[in-house]
Amino acid sequence: MLEDGATPAGTGESPTAQSPNSKSRYSKHIILTTYPGQSGIDPVPLEWGAPDAKSRGPVIVSRSGPLLKRRNAMGAHGGSYSIYNALAIAAGHLDPNFRPDFRNSQPTFKFPWQPAWADKTKIVSMDPYGHDIVNQFREELEAGWDIRPTMAVTRANMKLAEIGEAVRDGELKVDGNIVVDSSGEVRVTKVAVEPVWYLPGVAERFGMDEGTLRRSLFEHTGGSYPELITRPDLKVFLPPIGGLTVYIFGPPERVSDEKVKLALRIHDECNGSDVFQSDICTCRPYLAFGIREAIREAQNGGSGVVIYFRKEGRALGEVIKYLVYNARKRGGDTADKYFRRTENIAGVRDMRFQALMPDILHWLGIKKIDRMLSMSNMKYDAIVNSGIPILERIPIPDHMLPSDSRVEIDAKINAGYFTTGKQYTMEELSAVRGRGWEKWEDVSGLFAVYGVESGF
Repeated sequence: MLEDGATPAGTGESPTAQSPNSKSRYSKHIILTTYPGQSGIDPVPLEWGAPDAKSRGPVIVSRSGPLLKRRNAMGAHGGSYSIYNALAIAAGHLDPNFRPDFRNSQPTFKFPWQPAWADKTKIVSMDPYGHDIVNQFREELEAGWDIRPTMAVTRANMKLAEIGEAVRDGELKVDGNIVVDSSGEVRVTKVAVEPVWYLPGVAERFGMDEGTLRRSLFEHTGGSYPELITRPDLKVFLPPIGGLTVYIFGPPERVSDEKVKLALRIHDECNGSDVFQSDICTCRPYLAFGIREAIREAQNGGSGVVIYFRKEGRALGEVIKYLVYNARKRGGDTADKYFRRTENIAGVRDMRFQALMPDILHWLGIKKIDRMLSMSNMKYDAIVNSGIPILERIPIPDHMLPSDSRVEIDAKINAGYFTTGKQYTMEELSAVRGRGWEKWEDVSGLFAVYGVESGF
């Protein structure tokens, strides 16, 4: 427990009282924060947007040993998993001074350097050199510096029921290279990315000043990262949020080749549909459709890419999403009230904010998208505004829509989603109704108990 008022002025340190039976792995003082002019502070130079990794410098967030005062970034490696890392150390399962052995962990494909890697306006939410730290900072690693990759590139085979069905039905062919057998097994190159934010660039993307961004991040994470306020000289932050995964079908060198066609699906996480195949939304069917079309493009000599972002429930989270489901079903699930149900509980209809999404496209070297497998106006606008043209937009086929998803898709089309079909007026949306819960609970009784009005 921290002793109130024990922080020496200007040091950011506080003593901690240890239990008589505890064996601490830490010093007697907790360093709460640091300051630019504090004695010994000497951050390793880090110039975001430099032309190569060595002149840019490594991203260092380690708080251990001599690196504490040499850190040039805030936060922790692992994104949302950084808390589990801390728990493992506290429980004694992980040495706080552990250093990974990166032998044989190098990428399975060496992505060629792209001009966007050296453009601090094009990539602000990931480290463009995060996949290659072993080669770029070998000397520093051998000297004992704690530098971690924030990206990994591997390859694997994958199986999806819908792809197996497409092979069986003759919609995809077995070529022995991409689709390897009649069961629908597919070869894929995968890229995992953890978030690394260059704060001035992130602030600019959202049209705010850096100070406002820093204060909001500090205050609305419960004051978890005080150096957002005390260290304005540190410009890089590794936030505790989910990252993304890239799935590349066909030779990965084709992704940045403008001479071949590219089919792309940008997909935001939806555990209930993607994994458990809930029929209340179109997420799993659109994901499967996107994968199928990406494979088809790769088999035709082009490239297919599916990018999966961890932004569950429109980045509102699964708890909020389920509360909204309850409000929809108990309040009359019609398309004209679809967004209002979310706004009543979350305050906004969507917090995915696609402004940072195109960074991965620029890292991959994508110059144009021939077939965009998405109806989202926000994704489309973000990509086009970042300088990447989209030549064709492909909506999900009607026959793939789940039985209870018309409320969602029709409301989104009315709000600006792309479609080649009918666009409904608000009056017509009021007649688009989802499945009720009448056989599961006494809905009218709940209205009386909770004071819920079907028209709110």
